[in-house]
Amino acid sequence: MKPDYFDTPFMKLNKFLLFIICIALTTAVHGQSDKLKIAKLKYNGGGDWYANKTALPNLAAFCNENLKTNIDLQDAVVEIGSPSLFDYAYVYMTGHGNVVFSNQEAENLRNYLMAGGFLHIDDNYGLDQFVRLEMKKVFPELEFIELPFDHPVYHQKFEFEKGIPKIHEHDGKPAQAFGLIYEGRLVCFYSFETDLGNGWEDQRIHNDPQSVRLQALRMGANLIAYAFTL
Repeated sequence: MKPDYFDTPFMKLNKFLLFIICIALTTAVHGQSDKLKIAKLKYNGGGDWYANKTALPNLAAFCNENLKTNIDLQDAVVEIGSPSLFDYAYVYMTGHGNVVFSNQEAENLRNYLMAGGFLHIDDNYGLDQFVRLEMKKVFPELEFIELPFDHPVYHQKFEFEKGIPKIHEHDGKPAQAFGLIYEGRLVCFYSFETDLGNGWEDQRIHNDPQSVRLQALRMGANLIAYAFTL
């Protein structure tokens, strides 16, 4: 039987490097080699994957100013089963409702994450019970673990000694961050009971204090820094 391409020793040692090369080649073909690309994940099941419309452009602008990145400000969307998923080093998933991954979509997302991609799931309230089941299709061998406060994701450009900040109130529960760890690397960051994306949105949409919005953007910038450097 022909071995799985992603399971060869060479790929295990060089997945992230090859992933970045693929991004560079793809963007060069489209004349955007100077732009880093992030996107919102479009999924099936009826959940509002399209929520937080102003979040990613605002996060990109904040990162460009504070991290000196050059991220495309376009509110890009990528379908979970599309080959275009591999064009993005950071993919954002949000919503309130149901999520359904087909087998092909789960395999595509798994290959993307194994190859060096990064998924940020941001529960916008009501996503938890669905997304946990569907991520089991992607990594049946992995469990979400709560990330300790000393994890590198909290100590990039900005310091979060007490972990993920609380941005939006739901049920009076503390903010939590979970992760899927594949071969020692955090491939999926799951923010729960906080709604980071609400803090990234235009202030006219969620009129949170500026201090709260700044915390959300700083945590988002840490995620971007982590996704593009590890």
